[in-house]
Amino acid sequence: MSRKVKVLVIGATGFVGGATARRLAAKGNAISGLARSDEAAARLIEVGITPVHADLEQDIEGVVAAAKSVDAVVYAAQIAPPAELEAVSATLDALSGSGKTFIFLSGSGVLCQRTEGAWSADSFAEDEAFSPEPLAVARVETEALVRSAAGRGLRSMVVRPPMIWGPGDHGHVPMVYQSVAATGAACYIGDGLATYGNVHVDDIAELFDRALEAGERGALYHAVAGEIPNRWIAEAVARDLGCETRSVTMAEAAEIWGEFGALIMSVSSRVRDAATRKSLGWAPRNNDMLSEIGEPRLRALATTNTNSEKE
Repeated sequence: MSRKVKVLVIGATGFVGGATARRLAAKGNAISGLARSDEAAARLIEVGITPVHADLEQDIEGVVAAAKSVDAVVYAAQIAPPAELEAVSATLDALSGSGKTFIFLSGSGVLCQRTEGAWSADSFAEDEAFSPEPLAVARVETEALVRSAAGRGLRSMVVRPPMIWGPGDHGHVPMVYQSVAATGAACYIGDGLATYGNVHVDDIAELFDRALEAGERGALYHAVAGEIPNRWIAEAVARDLGCETRSVTMAEAAEIWGEFGALIMSVSSRVRDAATRKSLGWAPRNNDMLSEIGEPRLRALATTNTNSEKE
């Protein structure tokens, strides 16, 4: 798909969707993105993206109409998995038989293992079997729905990255800085060897670009740059701030990061991506998540407790 195309990015005002939309627009493609407010629309216009006023959860008809008007759809929104399944299903039904491209952003959380901070030797390649994380059953169903749509006249595929980091407070490094504000120490759960694969947001944007150009119908793509145990992250933050590290229980972690945050900081989610690299010629350019350590925006999190979503 070397020609310039019209692409709707669902989630263009978000972290991954925004990076992907900007990359595709910079290459001369005509990019539109969903905007639920005038403020969001203005932000899209500033970076050369045409806003589409529609709400994924409240106005699926508007979303479907926008999807029908473009060559390709990148779904990178983050809503509750059951609502996500409904929105994706409706969009795929509307596009069935059109030959359009539909790329869905999933995540390796679907295969995470609840180790309570312990190491797991298990890692998963693109099509290896796994036991789904109970909270992600609907997401796994959505993945299957997207891939099977390739049999209904769509060029559909799934991108399943691990933890995504980059500009903004995303991932485990910011969360460890936040724990210093809450406890005075850089915290990890249990023995701190739980490991979540990671990849930079710009590298994921490149993967979407490559999938749009050369992705195969029904494909599943992984993308991982590295993996760092949580205790190593905490030790790096502690060196930066001159504080101690501290192991916490799951109950203590819930007080620091909220119930869901504690879950994320306690699980192992390790993936391999050899098939993706071979198929798309993709390789990450940003390999060291700890290069974020010491950034002023992160140090600020250690003095102000910004976790307002505790459950």
